[in-house]
Amino acid sequence: MLQGTSVAKGADLEPYMPCFIVKRDQLLISLSSIDFSFIMEENISEIFALFHQFKLKVNLIQNSAISFSVCVEDKFGNFKELNTLLSKKFKVDYTEGVTLYTIRHFDEKAAHTVEENKTVILKQVSRETMQIVTKEN
Repeated sequence: MLQGTSVAKGADLEPYMPCFIVKRDQLLISLSSIDFSFIMEENISEIFALFHQFKLKVNLIQNSAISFSVCVEDKFGNFKELNTLLSKKFKVDYTEGVTLYTIRHFDEKAAHTVEENKTVILKQVSRETMQIVTKEN
């Protein structure tokens, strides 16, 4: 009898090397409530339903009790219409033409490389991944 194939998780690569993903021509949208109330789960659910309806792909999310920010791709040019709807319920701030950098296994040198000669608009760090939204100077 022949030996079968085994599929398993391979060994972790060491040392970890920073891995960069760059998404250009993004749109950073920040929403906050008009009446200074909290951004609750039902608000977020409604917001995501609208993003789906208007075909905006979300690439980064940052949420707090009073604000909700996303970095999206507006491949189909639907943001203007979406903004009209969102503005009825939320204060909407947005920045067009931003770049989203995602660095897996980041280090300070990798972050500095991304941030150099750019304006950092948003930065988010988790255990092994850093995301930075920039605007060219």
